[in-house]
Amino acid sequence: MAFQLNLLQTSTLNHAKQPQPFSSITVPTRLSSSRVNAISGRSTQELLQSGTVRPILPKDAASAMESEGYILLDIRPQWESEKARVSGSLHVPLFVEDKDNSPLTLLKKWVHFGYIGAWTGQYFTMINDDFVKEVEKEVPDKESKLLVACGEGLRSMMAFTKLHQGGYKNLGWLAGGFNRASDSDFPDIEGTEKLQYATIGGASYYFLQLLILLQVVGKNN
Repeated sequence: MAFQLNLLQTSTLNHAKQPQPFSSITVPTRLSSSRVNAISGRSTQELLQSGTVRPILPKDAASAMESEGYILLDIRPQWESEKARVSGSLHVPLFVEDKDNSPLTLLKKWVHFGYIGAWTGQYFTMINDDFVKEVEKEVPDKESKLLVACGEGLRSMMAFTKLHQGGYKNLGWLAGGFNRASDSDFPDIEGTEKLQYATIGGASYYFLQLLILLQVVGKNN
């Protein structure tokens, strides 16, 4: 069975309590299936297709947390979490800022800034090698239910794959990420931004604010 994330298509999910096979859900994303395959690998596909990791839409996440005992694990970088986060969630970043200042890394940072950093406001990052260990410190019981979440859903795929390899057995994946959440999906939010906009920074943030302003002006005219 091919693994696909269909572009900007409405998500659907069986609402039964039991985990559903991945074929029953269509997840919206701005990333093509080829990019997902290249980054996440076959193990991630198999975990979702087999139902070993349960996809949960943002609109169903609060219910899964309240009635089924899922712990929301936010794996976004620190600067995204500071903008907006779900109250009571556990934060362990999968990626951290690369603070190496060697000549080669500085060159990479400069290229990153010119290519995408100035537009998105994202720092040049590196994988957090202690990610699983840090989760283990916070949640030592590997039978605990963890709902792994990020902005768009891709980084959380990488995270739940690492957690499964580390022995965690009851994993959920926030399908589509926080960017697909509505204002009512997570009613208790901390931070200065809407949860959906926390991944947006740099010049793109001001472009977004302009679009919102134009939309408001258009409605009032």
